[in-house]
Amino acid sequence: MSAAKVDLVIKGGRVVSESGIVDANIAVTDGKIAGIFAPALAPDATQVIDATGRYVLPGLIDVHVHFREPGMAHKENWTTGSQAAAVGGVTTVFEMPNTDPPTDNLNNLATKRDLAERQSIVDFGLYGLLGEHNLSELERLADGGVIGFKLFLGNTTGDLPCPDDGAVLEGFEILASLGLRCSIHAENSPILFWRQRALQAAKRNDPLAHLAARTDVVALEALNRSATLAEWTGARIHIVHESCARSIDFIKFWKGRGVDLTVETLPQYLYLDAEMMLDDGGEVIRMNPPIREKAHQEPLWQAVLDGTIDMISTDHAPHAIEEKRGDDVWKLACGFPGVETSLPLMLTAVNRGRLRIEDIAKLMAASPARAFGLYGQKGVIAVGADADITLVDLNAEAVLSASSLHSKGKCSAYEGMTVKGLPVMTLVRGHVVAKNGEPVAEQPRGRMVSPTMPAPRPRNQATTLKAVLEPHQKPYGDPF
Repeated sequence: MSAAKVDLVIKGGRVVSESGIVDANIAVTDGKIAGIFAPALAPDATQVIDATGRYVLPGLIDVHVHFREPGMAHKENWTTGSQAAAVGGVTTVFEMPNTDPPTDNLNNLATKRDLAERQSIVDFGLYGLLGEHNLSELERLADGGVIGFKLFLGNTTGDLPCPDDGAVLEGFEILASLGLRCSIHAENSPILFWRQRALQAAKRNDPLAHLAARTDVVALEALNRSATLAEWTGARIHIVHESCARSIDFIKFWKGRGVDLTVETLPQYLYLDAEMMLDDGGEVIRMNPPIREKAHQEPLWQAVLDGTIDMISTDHAPHAIEEKRGDDVWKLACGFPGVETSLPLMLTAVNRGRLRIEDIAKLMAASPARAFGLYGQKGVIAVGADADITLVDLNAEAVLSASSLHSKGKCSAYEGMTVKGLPVMTLVRGHVVAKNGEPVAEQPRGRMVSPTMPAPRPRNQATTLKAVLEPHQKPYGDPF
């Protein structure tokens, strides 16, 4: 056809969205999708990529990674972490604030942004911390462009203290007015620490002691406390790394009450079980929240399928290998790499008939983009969107291993597992950043993304701490 020449055409692929698959050619100019054409049509292009036999997915968004810089670069840095993401078909990552120093003020945000821009080959969002000490910084961090905030109700790498419930309520009051989403590590710290101390005193240092300290109610209580405060304030919340089948009915309950609540689970909760920790080397799968008994897996799969769980993320949490092995579970670091293996694992589920490939486009691209105010720019193959694209070969197979990971954290929870379905090319804004299992970006191209959220919907504003600190001449009014 006669048309202006474009930068790139991706020809012959099967283009996947959450609603279906079409055979189409994709034109890209200036890093944006300029057109989507029938198979027989395409403009002239400077570069052509032949995607025949490949599925063409919107670039994946992982809303939960730990790239460890600043402060813990021996575990990971933005170069290695972003390379692992690109190889895994992930084009945008949201990085957590529990670094050293934490991302709790504008100066620390600027430091992390600089590190990322100088190294990352994928786009990135940066979380700000919601902590007891920095409530006065939340508005400034929002103005600084954070993707959202992270609240640690349970302990994690970096040992950030769990805020007092009063601080959480005040923080939610502030965030409700800002409209940004708060991602929550939902575990009850007082319960889990109480139980951990008792287990340690009883000399329970075995791998399953970690799960015993964080029994299901630890997650249930924190989920319901978070949702209660979110409903009261109108805050938008996101529950990270949901591991517990008993949570599912409560998630449905709170969504049914209109709480702006989204939820992620992780491939490791769908594929791994606590019983595996008894195998030789099984201690490496220690993480927070813990991988639970096998009986949790099927309900979590069903919650993914029916939409109760909104998205798949990874909690990519690398450590040095010596931090992951030993006889005393309490001395082992929690977490392991995941950003490179998540798509192959979920494509394996497609090949097994557990999911459709359209579900991958929804769970790993469209839904994360919607929840965090990026949809239209990210998460979809559509005219005007960023040309973030992942080409997939559903028939390709590989054996997962620690040695093949591009992360610094050479520790695999899936050692020796055969997967079927692999990303074979990853493009960020029209530039190829990974191909056939290796990063190929010639320079860092990652840009920071910031959300465009719907208008805030705060509730019970007359009773916020800010409001009640001001003198009043009349009662608050009818609370119902």
